[in-house]
Amino acid sequence: MNKIVKLKPIGIIHTPYKEPKGMPIQGKFDRAVKGKVELLPQYTPGLQDIKGFSHLILIYYFHRIKEEKVVCKPFLEDVVHGVFAVRSPYRPNRIGLSVVKLESVKKNILIFSEVDMLDGTPLLDVKPYVEHFDSRKNVKSGWVDKHFKNGKVSTRIKIK
Repeated sequence: MNKIVKLKPIGIIHTPYKEPKGMPIQGKFDRAVKGKVELLPQYTPGLQDIKGFSHLILIYYFHRIKEEKVVCKPFLEDVVHGVFAVRSPYRPNRIGLSVVKLESVKKNILIFSEVDMLDGTPLLDVKPYVEHFDSRKNVKSGWVDKHFKNGKVSTRIKIK
């Protein structure tokens, strides 16, 4: 189980967020902000037919995180949870995932909204968000559910 897995960036994510402060904890809480994926040119053919999707899943590397934590405190509360029960960037492999709204495609550039990653983030993969595959019914969201009573949460949740 000690096999090393190597990943290589396929592009770079550009956003207005130079620092975590002021960035939403999830992109859907600030739908107006736009970002850009700059895919390496050799991967441009892989974007064929992507315009037919409204949302994408971006998988990326938390390039500015220098440590890992097995337990951590999420942004929503002051209680410590296991790292696999939160979406903290302090993960063993520093892999991040965001669902974003695709706004436009031009050659190897994807413009998207619902941004929640830092400028300069290395992109590892792009997958289409497919409602028929990715949406579930009767979902329980553990400790997070208490922060969304009546289906609402403050849209001003930002990283401090």
